[in-house]
Amino acid sequence: MSSAVADTPPVSIYIDGSCIENRNVTADTAAGWGFVVVIGDRGVGRGTGDLMHESSGPVITNPNSDEWLGAEVGSNNTGELSAMVHALRWILVNCPKGEVTIRADSMYALRITDGSWSAKANKKLALLSQELWKEVAQVVDLHNAHVKAHSGHRWNERADHLAYRGQGDDEPIPLQFWRPGQR
Repeated sequence: MSSAVADTPPVSIYIDGSCIENRNVTADTAAGWGFVVVIGDRGVGRGTGDLMHESSGPVITNPNSDEWLGAEVGSNNTGELSAMVHALRWILVNCPKGEVTIRADSMYALRITDGSWSAKANKKLALLSQELWKEVAQVVDLHNAHVKAHSGHRWNERADHLAYRGQGDDEPIPLQFWRPGQR
């Protein structure tokens, strides 16, 4: 590893998906995704590091939309995978070389994306996340890590807030006014 890469602070990206009505889901079920990019965070849950970027939105299930990623239904899982895809795309465009860890409370999203699990549904979305993972891993030192959901971890809770708000395409509460656990 070059000294320039070694001197680059670590980047953590927290992803999350949300679906309030996560039973009997259809293409009309509202779901959302969100991700938070933090520099200097080590993932221990204390909320250290500096916010670099955040983004959120609704899960798109209409295959005729330019923004469709392959989700067939709105669900927690399609929200999680959509967040992963958006985060990976963000890395390709914006992230400096160095170490990047994508942190999620969804083992499903982590394992589908790294290829260790196979998707039974929403296969196009799953394949897109896998292809992007491979592409990004050629550009940065890419890792994934599981974090416990709803445990007070500031950045994971922020990603949850963004995903929750993304269901209705609602604006998130600005970070300076938001508190962990606030949806």
